[in-house]
Amino acid sequence: MARGQDDLQHRGIGMTSQRTRERLIQRLYEEGLSNAAVLEVIRRTPRHLFVDEAFAHRAYEDTALPIGHNQTISQPYMVGRMTELLLAAGPLDKVLEIGTGSGYQTAVLSQLVERVFSVERIQALQERAKERLLALNLRNVVFRWGDGWEGWPALATYNGIIVTAAAAEVPQALLDQLAPGGRLVIPVGAGDVQQLMLIVREENGFSRHVLDAVRFVPLLNGPTA
Repeated sequence: MARGQDDLQHRGIGMTSQRTRERLIQRLYEEGLSNAAVLEVIRRTPRHLFVDEAFAHRAYEDTALPIGHNQTISQPYMVGRMTELLLAAGPLDKVLEIGTGSGYQTAVLSQLVERVFSVERIQALQERAKERLLALNLRNVVFRWGDGWEGWPALATYNGIIVTAAAAEVPQALLDQLAPGGRLVIPVGAGDVQQLMLIVREENGFSRHVLDAVRFVPLLNGPTA
């Protein structure tokens, strides 16, 4: 898997102190994140490269930030929480991400799984995300500009699926593309009433676990430039 560790660390020098990043990791640990590999990846991934320059000084706060096009970069806690849930049953070799966005969640995933297949409906966002990941030498990601509700059926099935926007209901296409034993992490709901769900494909159907109250931008239909 492509990790780009040296480049990741190098690109972070000068923007924020290591102490700032360590404070973030300590906060995430205190809030309940416990997967050491996930915390280490968040520590070394230069989040300031994934936000607009005007917000770079806030990159290591545990908060969501705007990235344009009415989209946000998720707070580090939520990135870590969803990644931990995805990896809780063991290593994954093929993960589908719905909503590339800034590419930050993509970058975190790409250092923890073998391959990431990322779908984004806003072409301009995805193009910038591609550039960021290539600059960080993270090369185990394949991108598709398209409708996240449809997933990426041509390359199915996936051992894990992660959705970074809230769907009014769980898309049937994503359930269909989940491999046996696979895990789907998705925020579900509309407006201020959303819940993070973990869905596991079992031998005789799906088990569904309702977890945290969350707040994400909506998962919309149709690609746009």
